[in-house]
Amino acid sequence: MKKLCLVCSYLGENALSTLNTIMSKDYDVVIRYEENYKENPFTDEELREASVIFGNPSIHTLTKCENLKWLQLASAEYDDFTQSGLINPLTTILTNSQGAYSHAISEYMIAAVFSMTKKLHLYRDNQFNGLWDDLGKVKTISGSNVLVIGIKDIGNYFAKKMTALGANVSVMKSNELGNSDYNKSSYFLDEITRLLPEMDIVALCSSNSQLTQNIINSYTLSLMKKDSILINVGSGNAVNSENLYDALVNKKIGGAILDVTNPEPLPSYNPLWKLKNVMITPHIAGGFHSKETISNIENIFIENAKRYTNGIELINRVNFDTKNKK
Repeated sequence: MKKLCLVCSYLGENALSTLNTIMSKDYDVVIRYEENYKENPFTDEELREASVIFGNPSIHTLTKCENLKWLQLASAEYDDFTQSGLINPLTTILTNSQGAYSHAISEYMIAAVFSMTKKLHLYRDNQFNGLWDDLGKVKTISGSNVLVIGIKDIGNYFAKKMTALGANVSVMKSNELGNSDYNKSSYFLDEITRLLPEMDIVALCSSNSQLTQNIINSYTLSLMKKDSILINVGSGNAVNSENLYDALVNKKIGGAILDVTNPEPLPSYNPLWKLKNVMITPHIAGGFHSKETISNIENIFIENAKRYTNGIELINRVNFDTKNKK
């Protein structure tokens, strides 16, 4: 009797067909598209019998997955799954799609940084009000000092792009496992207070962890340049929102670009929404918004499916001890 494989994701037809071909040799494959997953979930029986799941099932459904051996996430983020206590690392392998979102998120970061340094977001506001108004001096990327905190895929891609634009890039590892192409300007988190006063742009790219929680607070904000820009695409928990608001209102820093917030979604009454020196987007830097990202996820799914069915070590395996991918 074949085992059961469940698929819940935005995969294209060709990728689904390939995945089905690989897995159907040993598994019965059941597909639910992610956009209607909540309306049409897998049955309790399917969840109980499932040995393999591709995609991000609702966390609460994991309580029913009694026979799960491998969960391949479509996301790079995995904290909700590791912290749920519903996955036993002794019996279940967890892999993610880290690397699939690097191009898309780093390009978002570049676009947002250009927009804020050139005041394009303010000119856009003026356009809606029919104002022909010169807003004065702007900053340049070339020659600026940039600190990238979290130097896995996203941070590394952003660092390379900023270097190509002429910025002086320093990178900061959130743990000893971080890899970097910037060995001469690579630091650990305990050096942040020494580096912040020199930086024009501070980019947070690290995932949620105890090491980075509230790393941007009243003290670290006080060390930053008065015209510096903070950008966060990593974890909302890395920034103390109240301290950030105070720093922005009192012009202790120049501006902030936030694609992740704490809490999330950011409530409509939160005062950060009203500040002109803030750009907020609803956690869309990654996601399934580009064809390239979807293609990258498909490639990871298919590669790991081949490896799993042939007994080969999987890529992007999450190590529960360090909460990192191997």
